[in-house]
Amino acid sequence: MPVKALLFNIQKFSLHDGPGIRTVVFFKGCPLRCRWCSNPESQEAGLGTVGLGGVTASNRLSADIRYYTVEEVMETCLQDRPFYEESGGGVTLSGGEVLLQAGFATALLDRLGEEKIHRAIETSALAPAAVWQECINHVDLLLIDVKHYDRERHIEGTTVSNEACLANLQTALDRGKNVLPRIPVIPGFNNSLEDAEGFARLFTAMGISKVELLPFHQFGEKKYEDLGIPYPMHGIPQLHREDLTEYRQVLIDRGIDA
Repeated sequence: MPVKALLFNIQKFSLHDGPGIRTVVFFKGCPLRCRWCSNPESQEAGLGTVGLGGVTASNRLSADIRYYTVEEVMETCLQDRPFYEESGGGVTLSGGEVLLQAGFATALLDRLGEEKIHRAIETSALAPAAVWQECINHVDLLLIDVKHYDRERHIEGTTVSNEACLANLQTALDRGKNVLPRIPVIPGFNNSLEDAEGFARLFTAMGISKVELLPFHQFGEKKYEDLGIPYPMHGIPQLHREDLTEYRQVLIDRGIDA
């Protein structure tokens, strides 16, 4: 029987999930519970989309959630091969957290490699070390969200420690993988200039010289309403590029291309 994975979306013609024009494959299930999560339908690992009281929401958010085989995903991805070739794009695996279904992810990455399609994953890097070390062998680009430099603050914002995430990030760096760390800059969590200094210290110690800043947005708020669950970031203004000028400058002043 072919290996399958539970996905909640396959998004074509994406421009913000790696270089060029990309197809993004969204894996369902995530071990983190970030307060600002813009894909709440991705968090539970099962087929349902959970609303208040654990009741499965029967609305448009669950319409695309189903099990896929590798070849079913490949059929969709290959439709846009000309766009990948023209733009230097490819396929990005995202989530949720890709590494919860690492066996399927690795099999899919291998098939993409056979077709000479550029492969990226967006990940928190939260996974057992052995799973991580195997998966990154099959990836051309790792987009790793580093949510906080401080262990306790990371737990407050995501419900889990950052220790495994940072250890896996260091492993990828040590093995010479193409890594782009990204900071989702979240009001009240990691957006102060002191936080920028903390990230700068962390990245300098790890030998990281380039990062990407992701300003907080409110694109996912409607999903919480549809699911009937409270949105922890309700009413908090989103950030724009210009709001991060001083934050970015702190990193630049420490020799980090942000």
